[in-house]
Amino acid sequence: MAGEELNTNANRPEIAILEKELRHISAIIKQKGREILNNYTITPPQFIALQWLDELGDMTIGDLSNKMYLAFSTTTDLIDRMEKNNLVQRIRDEEDRRVVRIHLLSEGKKIIKEVIEMRQMYLGDIVSDFEKDEIETLSVLLQKLYVRMSDEMNED
Repeated sequence: MAGEELNTNANRPEIAILEKELRHISAIIKQKGREILNNYTITPPQFIALQWLDELGDMTIGDLSNKMYLAFSTTTDLIDRMEKNNLVQRIRDEEDRRVVRIHLLSEGKKIIKEVIEMRQMYLGDIVSDFEKDEIETLSVLLQKLYVRMSDEMNED
């Protein structure tokens, strides 16, 4: 049914405009994020990995690969480089020694905190002339959009 709804809405001009605006906003956020990361010795994919570890806790390389939509070998290389920079550590599972989990270290947490703060400062500057209720409405609507999209992704 969601596909049918999507097809009927796809021709609406408002949806086309919304898609374009979201795509453009996403590109700007991505670019700004890369500019902020230029101050650090990590790549955007490494930062994404750090964020997942910070949000979800210790993970196997396989779990992290799935979250990042990367090949296992690519994620392994990513972890190797981050481990050399003391951002993460591989830890063997106590119950099953075959399982290795990636653990976020304090330097990795520090980078996440600093980068997120800079992103928030950037966004704060962008919306500084918005009214408080406009920011609240935007936040509520974006959260609603995120939940819908997330729910649909989890159905697959």
